[in-house]
Amino acid sequence: MLSVLTNKFLVVVGIIVTSLVFTSCEEEVVINDGDIEVNDDYYEFQDFNLSAFEIPAVISLPDETANIGASTKPEITHTESDITWHIKVGQNFHLQIEDYADVTDLIEVEKKDLADKTFYNIKYIIDEEDLILYERTLVVKGTDNSSPTVGIEHKSYHVYGQKIVNGLTYELRSREEGYEKMIIELMAKSIKSFKPLVES
Repeated sequence: MLSVLTNKFLVVVGIIVTSLVFTSCEEEVVINDGDIEVNDDYYEFQDFNLSAFEIPAVISLPDETANIGASTKPEITHTESDITWHIKVGQNFHLQIEDYADVTDLIEVEKKDLADKTFYNIKYIIDEEDLILYERTLVVKGTDNSSPTVGIEHKSYHVYGQKIVNGLTYELRSREEGYEKMIIELMAKSIKSFKPLVES
């Protein structure tokens, strides 16, 4: 009788321990989901001099080893004396740069604009003085703020930054429709790398 009780006890303890192990594993996955790391490791990037395009700066852009379908040579679209530039690296990376002269509160203005778009839920993943990276989810139908075109949840990732070079503020941003997480992570690293060109 004692051995039967002992066996039942061991089975119950085994089930509890197993369920605790699986629960802790699931929690760990949930905690790490959505994390985006923007570090200073630029081994999959190449420096690109923008001075030939009227920006006295250098930016690091993904190279062919970044596995995003990147070409070896970035394409810059810019009309002379215009304030907007488009940088494309392959088909999956399109960064827009705009010259805002001496305006220095671009991040603050962008965050207010995002707050006014009530048909989106905005979750900031990186929220820094000169860079924001966020997850944008369309509000699904059936809620008060829903977009009429939304039938299913749609999630995208976006990055927006401002950098000052030689007294001029430049806005650097992803396209309006956003990108998947991996592309936005690379794009955020490019924005963080944007710095004045040092004459040798």
